[in-house]
Amino acid sequence: MKEVSAGIIIYRKSDKDYKFLLLYHGGGYWNFPKGHIESQEKSWETAVREIREETGLKLTDLKFRRQFKTFDKFMFYREKEQIFKLVILYLAETEREDIKLSDEHDGYAWLTYKEAMKILKYKDSQRIITQAYNFLKRGLNSNNFPTPIPEMQSKPYPKPYLKPYNSRPPMSRPLRPSPFPKDRAI
Repeated sequence: MKEVSAGIIIYRKSDKDYKFLLLYHGGGYWNFPKGHIESQEKSWETAVREIREETGLKLTDLKFRRQFKTFDKFMFYREKEQIFKLVILYLAETEREDIKLSDEHDGYAWLTYKEAMKILKYKDSQRIITQAYNFLKRGLNSNNFPTPIPEMQSKPYPKPYLKPYNSRPPMSRPLRPSPFPKDRAI
């Protein structure tokens, strides 16, 4: 069986660094807010719906980083049935610190990258938060576009090579032999 979920890695800027929102599920398990995709829903619609349900944050509270999208893939067993799980995660900033936690979670925390790395149980969750943190540390300007890399600014982009549309060589003979003999006139 296959399950697909979507969620958002939510962060906010602090004095010197970023703080990430992690939800506590109990039993020492912390993770990003996420949930199952319902029928006819797109992954980003699911992510926004789940954030609203689990944290109280609305779409207007979030500023998405459109260049960032990551995946978590894993397998587990539920009642002797093997489940392949795909989780699609987006990245968004919020200025709100207060969270209205749903009943399905036992707590939440705003954690720095180093703090989050200590409490995230699974390597894949650590990999994902590392991707998000590295993306943010590379820097974005106010237009939501990555900051240009200095060594790339001075080099012009190469012109793409486009083949001419009618580049087929002229035919030297017909494709099929004529069904009529050459010496007979019609």
